[in-house]
Amino acid sequence: MAPPLTDNETDQLLRTCRTVIGDELRSVTYFSPNDYQHLYLREDLERGTHPHSFVENERGGFSSQRTYEWSELGDYRYTMRTFDNGYLVRVIVGTHGTYVTTDSITMDRFNDVAEAVSSVLEEIASQSERHVG
Repeated sequence: MAPPLTDNETDQLLRTCRTVIGDELRSVTYFSPNDYQHLYLREDLERGTHPHSFVENERGGFSSQRTYEWSELGDYRYTMRTFDNGYLVRVIVGTHGTYVTTDSITMDRFNDVAEAVSSVLEEIASQSERHVG
């Protein structure tokens, strides 16, 4: 089975995350409603034993987007989760999502990475729509 992203799309997502986050980048995972692809894991870290369940949890964001459509808060931008050893930022655009894990970074950089990843996902979404139509 072919990976969900092309090599160019993978490179673009990784380059974007590395540029914005730098050495604090821990991992990058792309997901859609039906597929996922781990794109990067920093070499000093060890992959968990059940990555699929982690991805399934983040896929909940697809339904969250619909839930927040009518919110007075405005458009959904991203989700940030805090853990003992780092942070997770999840960005979803249409049927394309990415979560990025980091060491400690400033709130401004969380915003920067969310905006940058969102731009890449918008481009991926527009490319995939062209291939379908």
